[in-house]
Amino acid sequence: MADDAPSVHASAVLAGARAVLIRGPAGSGKSRLALAIIEAAQMGLLRFARLVGDDRVHLEACNGRLIVRPADALAGLIEVRGLGIRRLDYEPRAVVGLIVDLAAPDAERMPGAEEATICGIPLPHLAIAPGIEPLPPLLAALRTQAR
Repeated sequence: MADDAPSVHASAVLAGARAVLIRGPAGSGKSRLALAIIEAAQMGLLRFARLVGDDRVHLEACNGRLIVRPADALAGLIEVRGLGIRRLDYEPRAVVGLIVDLAAPDAERMPGAEEATICGIPLPHLAIAPGIEPLPPLLAALRTQAR
């Protein structure tokens, strides 16, 4: 990946074969959701999950796929509210398969098929309204398909 790939304020977790890119305003729970995904895999709700990056990640389009990697200075680090910065095993890069926007004011109760485009790559998108616990709809999105 190019060293000049754009850096964005987001977290990413490899959940199965594809990464979940978690975006949202400061304090919206990006790190908390990343940890919840990893914990869900440890409890057997997902086959596999590992941190890619927390707080800042680099994104790059490559052969029609969106690749995510951690910012070098933050690789393997995650903020745990009440504990501070902690170290976790991490993936050095992953292909993004889903974008989650936390505290999204435009989230709908029954959305249609949604996509978001990043670096010219259209990807499935899940908008979570403020005040909604994001893990249940995220797990449902990862384990089911829209009709």
